Amino acid sequence: MLPTTRSLAPHAAQIFKRAQCGLFAGKTKQYGNNVPHSKKKTRRTWLPNVQSKRLYSETLESMIKTKVTTRALKTIDKHGGLDGYLLNARIDSLGLEGLRLREKVLNAKEKEISTEKAGLSV
Repeated sequence: MLPTTRSLAPHAAQIFKRAQCGLFAGKTKQYGNNVPHSKKKTRRTWLPNVQSKRLYSETLESMIKTKVTTRALKTIDKHGGLDGYLLNARIDSLGLEGLRLREKVLNAKEKEISTEKAGLSV
């Protein structure tokens, strides 16, 4: 039996809440200082480069609209597509949205395998 998203939720705990809504590949908010010529430091933040993209899932045979960082896009290309990324990436870098998509892909793959076995036995 596959674990549900709720049982995997402790692995997806991230400080950066917005990262739960998309595929951020472990990228989070970074903190630092603005330092002008006068050397008077003021705090600031840097946000990850987030893009809205439609990615094709071969297993689900549909386009999935999600927010994804540019780093995650490079990793998705490296793994040969969205399905490869979701199945091979570390669970703690996926976030809740990534875990939900991973679960959908795994369920679709199981159905595909069971229908192939049923077709072979007939």
